[in-house]
Amino acid sequence: MRLDHQVGPGSSPIVWRNQLFLVRDGRDAQYVAALDKNTGQVVWKTERPPLTASSGDLKKSFCTPLIVKQDGETQLVVPGAQWAVAYEPLTGKEIWRVHHGRGFSIGTSPIEGHNLVYFGTGCMKAQLWAVRPNGHGDVTESNVIWKSVRQVPVLSSPVLAGNEIYWVSDDGMATCADALTGDIHWQERLGGPCFASPLAAHGRIYFFRKDATTVVVKAGRTFERLAENQLEPGTAIATPALGDRAIYLRTDEFLYSIGDHQLSSSRRDVRE
Repeated sequence: MRLDHQVGPGSSPIVWRNQLFLVRDGRDAQYVAALDKNTGQVVWKTERPPLTASSGDLKKSFCTPLIVKQDGETQLVVPGAQWAVAYEPLTGKEIWRVHHGRGFSIGTSPIEGHNLVYFGTGCMKAQLWAVRPNGHGDVTESNVIWKSVRQVPVLSSPVLAGNEIYWVSDDGMATCADALTGDIHWQERLGGPCFASPLAAHGRIYFFRKDATTVVVKAGRTFERLAENQLEPGTAIATPALGDRAIYLRTDEFLYSIGDHQLSSSRRDVRE
C-alpha cells in the first residue's frame, strides 16, 4: 500500500467503530482504505474518481476524513484532488461525489454543521464549498449550496460557531461568513501568516499566527478584537488542541498548556 506522496502523507487516520481509515492521495495512486484497528488487516480499499491532471503533482492531497450522519446514514467524507467523495464506512462503496474543479494538495480538513459539509479545494486558487451531504452519484449540480473564493486558505480548516463560519487565509486575512449562505460579514488582517486552524470556545474565536501570537476575536457578525497574546519567539504551525480548561499549543521549541486556573500557563521543551 505504499505510494509517492512527494512530501510525505499529511492526512491523519481516524477511527470509527473497529475500523481505521487511511486517505492515500499520492502522485502515482489515489485511494481510501479501511483497516481493522485490532489486526491491521485491510477491510476495503476504494480507488478515487478518475483525475484529468497532466502531472502527478496535481493529483496529490492531504485531507483528513470526516464521519458524518445524514438521514440516519453514516458517511465517510473525503475531499481530494478535483473531487470530494462520501463513502459507506463499512464497505467503501461510494455514496456521492462533487467535482470542485482543478484543486489539489488540499491541507484543510472538512467540517460539518447545519446539515452541510464544508471543505476547501487547495491549490491553485483555494475555494471553500458548502455541500448538502444527501443524494447519490454526482451531485455537483444539485447539492452545492454556496462557495467562496475570498481569502480561503490552502492549509488551515474553517470553524463553526453558531450560524457563522470562520476561516483565515495563509497570509493572515480572517473572515466571518454566514454558514448557511456564505455571505461575508467581515474580513480583517491579523498581522501575519496563519497556518494553524482557528478554534471556537466560549463565544470567542482564536486565531493563531505563525509567529506564535494568538489573536482572540469575539464571535459574531461584527469584528471585535479582544486580545493579542504572544508567546516567546517561535514558529507555530500545528493547530492547537482544546481541553476542558486549557489550550495546548505547540511551537517549534515548546509545548504550552494555557489554562484558566488563576490565569496560569506552563510549557515543556519539545526537544527533550
